[in-house]
Amino acid sequence: MPASPPPAASPWGRRIAIIATCLVSLLVCCGLAWWQWDRFTSANGTFQNLGYVLQWPLFGLFPAFMFWRIRKLRLKAEADGTADEKPKPAPVAEVPAPRPRPDVRPTDEDEELAAYNRYLRELNARDQQAAE
Repeated sequence: MPASPPPAASPWGRRIAIIATCLVSLLVCCGLAWWQWDRFTSANGTFQNLGYVLQWPLFGLFPAFMFWRIRKLRLKAEADGTADEKPKPAPVAEVPAPRPRPDVRPTDEDEELAAYNRYLRELNARDQQAAE
């Protein structure tokens, strides 16, 4: 039995939810601005509190701006006829195969390093003999 699709949401219900979200956001942020204003006008208020008084209403208006901007972009996409098209994936550039590394051996080996390596080989050989 195939699953039934979910019922389509009412466009009016969605609009009311968006408006309610914007209004609640604005009211809460204006309340916080009022609280910062009270702090600014108190004896120990600073100009930082005044800055917050100016910022909180902008934060409250941000959801309304975002819904307006999304709607504007959606209407523009519908006018262009690209609303239902899925975005095409970006072309993937081919990565070239790694170049083979030349097997380079140092021709002028450091004498101290060569002596140290010989010493390590001798110690390893002694350990191998002692283990037997």
